Amino acid sequence: MAKIIEISDITAPELDVYARLTQAQLRNRLEPEKGIFIAESPKVIKFALKAGCTPLSLLMERRHITGDGAEIIEKCPEIPVYTADRDVLCALTGYELTRGVLCAMRRPTPLSPAEICKNANRIAVLEGIVDSTNVGAIFRSAAALGMDGILLTQTCCDPLVRRAVRVSMGTVFQIPWAYLSCDSADWQGYLKQFGFKTTAMALNDKAISIDDPSLEAEERLAIVLGTEGDGLAAQTVENCDYNVIIPMHHNVDSLNVAAASAVAFWQLRKR
Repeated sequence: MAKIIEISDITAPELDVYARLTQAQLRNRLEPEKGIFIAESPKVIKFALKAGCTPLSLLMERRHITGDGAEIIEKCPEIPVYTADRDVLCALTGYELTRGVLCAMRRPTPLSPAEICKNANRIAVLEGIVDSTNVGAIFRSAAALGMDGILLTQTCCDPLVRRAVRVSMGTVFQIPWAYLSCDSADWQGYLKQFGFKTTAMALNDKAISIDDPSLEAEERLAIVLGTEGDGLAAQTVENCDYNVIIPMHHNVDSLNVAAASAVAFWQLRKR
């Protein structure tokens, strides 16, 4: 039986998870097993449920109780469903709910880099990418275009922040990912232990074209993408096996990192 709760007080503490906790508090770095994330939209919530994520509560516009949210409520009958009209929910969260439904969920058990690498042929490595929209878009491209997994440095945006999850269209629950715990020189050596050649997407005199046949011939390839603006760290570029560029026209020097990732994943996918 669904536990439908009409919101009468937007300052109620049980609603803090949707409105007043910071991303760091949601993530709970000291006790990750207690961490929470917010999934937005029925489609994304269904992906998260299918991946085994544990739901804690739902927040949705009243009209979605018998509409887009009905199937989710049916799947999660034991959790509270907080509801109100759109203007009340906007006052609570500070933004309009894109699809009218949010779900607070327990963070899944983190994977290790070894679990990502052991059976993979193509992985993406994200170094210091902080924009949640870019991270979400990269995950979506990686899932769609044949990457086997994603590794992130500690300075990257959390893939489970609300915006990254939404932009990824739920693919953060479909493609395996893990955080690297070591610095650039160490993680590049770590990947080599698994037989990966590393490919830096970087503009320099040593770079080869992304359609160079030697890249396609590699059995295991890690595609390394850097932060917005500054790109990859100099040490990372220096230590990679390949430096690769996407040929450009009209004197354009580069693409947005999310756009570049889609080109790279398609061209360098395992054939």
